Amino acid sequence: MFYVFCQVFNDPIHGTVELHPLLIKIIDTPQFQRLRNIKQLGGAYFVYPGASHNRFEHSIGVGHLAGQLVEALRTRQPELDINDRDVLCVKIAGLCHDLGETGPFSHLLSQFFIPKVPPPRSTKASVEMFDHLVKSNNLELEAYGLILPEDMDFIKQMIEGLKDPKAVQWPYCGRPKEKSFLFEIVANKTNGIDVDKFDYFARDCYHLGMQNNFDHLRFIQFARVIKVKKDGLNHICCRDKEVGNLYDMFYTRNCLHRRAYQHKVNKIIEHMIAEAFLKADKHIKIEGSQRQMFTLSTAIGDMEFLTFDYGMKDKDPINNVYFYSKRNPDTAFNITRDQVSKLLPACFSEQLIGVYSRNTDQSMEDARKHLDQWCIRKGLPNPQTKTRQKLNKPDNEAITREGKLKTGSNLEKTRETRRTSK
Repeated sequence: MFYVFCQVFNDPIHGTVELHPLLIKIIDTPQFQRLRNIKQLGGAYFVYPGASHNRFEHSIGVGHLAGQLVEALRTRQPELDINDRDVLCVKIAGLCHDLGETGPFSHLLSQFFIPKVPPPRSTKASVEMFDHLVKSNNLELEAYGLILPEDMDFIKQMIEGLKDPKAVQWPYCGRPKEKSFLFEIVANKTNGIDVDKFDYFARDCYHLGMQNNFDHLRFIQFARVIKVKKDGLNHICCRDKEVGNLYDMFYTRNCLHRRAYQHKVNKIIEHMIAEAFLKADKHIKIEGSQRQMFTLSTAIGDMEFLTFDYGMKDKDPINNVYFYSKRNPDTAFNITRDQVSKLLPACFSEQLIGVYSRNTDQSMEDARKHLDQWCIRKGLPNPQTKTRQKLNKPDNEAITREGKLKTGSNLEKTRETRRTSK
């Protein structure tokens, strides 16, 4: 046994945060430092002045919470045989889960800019960037007790998440079947409950000035690993009385999307910024690895740069959560919505169709009529029409429902809501 001297940070969300020396070495690399320049909420900063936080502090927060959860499980259930290697790998995965963010406006580029230009962005950008970070900075992971290559594979798989743990041939990434629950901590593909959401719910609400109804510390306090008979795997389960807290978590997610992430002005600004990037793409050159020159879009392939719902589309995410009771702490079971409350939502997703234009002349009226007719043919409710004040910015371009571009000096938005039943 030896004591590891950790570096201490003061975080506005989690208070005192202690990070392992290897995590500090990762943070000090250029690949991680670039996260300081990537806004967490993209264009929302132009709507909410307090939303100036970035991916850098969010990543540190996720690394901290990943360590808290795995340490809590190790303390309460020593029979799980969670060792120091497991703990360190989980912390690294939490810290590096967002390394592949394109920047500088976070999801703005990946959702509005990148799909319009070749080549398509890799879905494993964070994993590729982590590989590049380790190699280019000559990080000696073995010096901290890690075993290569299995621990590298383990970290990268935790960043991606396991979509179907039952299809995996165990042992996997050097971990036995009994440790399958470790893959649910950073990116939980089973029910969406993971430390990534814990941090960005708390952090985004704090900077947006909104109320966060979910208490992630209670989840960590009551988290317990139990073997589920249905698939024979160990899953992270929650106490049955905490089901309401979990519904609050997914409701908070929905509120953040409705009030901030998908705010109509935010979307308008993001579309305009994306169009600016498209026009500048051919003209701005960036020097990457081996002194090769890239444009904004092609630099994504070089490692030198790089529908409202509850998280499970139209399904109730709580259906995929396992619980345990005080009387039977080693038996996992599901809780149906009827056992919780009759006041829970009847559907868990909805689609919003937004129409954007800077024209307020006859062409806008014609577009509105066509939208009304389209809604009637589709059996949808009548659209809610909202007219914004003139922006008086000539020679700008806007996005209509069909994705075409029109010139003008004014901006209107017509919004229609369609609810999808479960």
